[in-house]
Amino acid sequence: MINKLTAKIQKTNAPIVVGLDPMLNYIPKHIQEKAFEEYGETLEGAAEAIWQFNKEIVDKTYDLIPAVKPQIAMYEQFGIPGLMAYKKTVDYCKSKDLVVIGDIKRGDIGSTSAAYAVGHLGKVQVGENKIAAFDEDFATVNPYLGSDGVKPFIDVCKEEKKGIFVLVKTSNPSSGEFQDRLIDGRPLYELVGEKVAQWGEDCMGDSYSYVGAVVGATYPEMGKVLRKIMPKAYILVPGYGAQGGQGKDLVHFFNEDGLGAIVNSSRGIIAAYKQEKYGKFGEENFGDASRAAVEDMIADIDGALKAAK
Repeated sequence: MINKLTAKIQKTNAPIVVGLDPMLNYIPKHIQEKAFEEYGETLEGAAEAIWQFNKEIVDKTYDLIPAVKPQIAMYEQFGIPGLMAYKKTVDYCKSKDLVVIGDIKRGDIGSTSAAYAVGHLGKVQVGENKIAAFDEDFATVNPYLGSDGVKPFIDVCKEEKKGIFVLVKTSNPSSGEFQDRLIDGRPLYELVGEKVAQWGEDCMGDSYSYVGAVVGATYPEMGKVLRKIMPKAYILVPGYGAQGGQGKDLVHFFNEDGLGAIVNSSRGIIAAYKQEKYGKFGEENFGDASRAAVEDMIADIDGALKAAK
């Protein structure tokens, strides 16, 4: 799957991923009203609104982008109906030949970690059948419990030719409370980066490993260091746009081949119609606003990479 992701990034010239992280207040009134008319102001109604919102954004952007990243918490808050909307979204995106990164941030040990890995990336044994459940292409993984929590995911990745992105240096302001702590004189995130490189050594695609890393756009200097520590790991870069990251901040996340990183934007794209810059589209045409935001993001990153050469 890392080979497919790389190929799609090269084909689209768009090293970006759209974060499908819908909150109800992102969803235009006409979408909500139609869903509530059919299902009432219920969990089912909220899930239907989310699904219709996602579908329109995907329909308007899928030809421009290589991948999407649904954040499962935004669906879980609506219970089982929300998870059903998550699954419909995953399946629909895959039908459009998009790579799906399940932003699930799971991290546990032993059989629990194995169950997470099977549920999201693998196939579960049911009698004589092996069945894919959520069936994303990649998943985000929290490494805080050590190798015991990560290796079950790697085992499934090898079997299914799928991948993971391990949290190394996250984009949130308080990430340094733990991630920047010095261990033998070095920040913890560097040691985690070294483990990512090690885990990925026997899990290689053509040029990049199936084991990638999450490194926030809000810490470009740290990204520069981690790029060198993990030369064969694809870096998933959150924090662009709404969190302050810009194209010029991202140059050092990429390798000299122009690959090696994929940049996420969530509300900056899916709620673009709320921004003054895209206000001309109006609420009814929110999908067109999202498409324009994608085009602007592609241009920003492409311009920054060319300027750095």
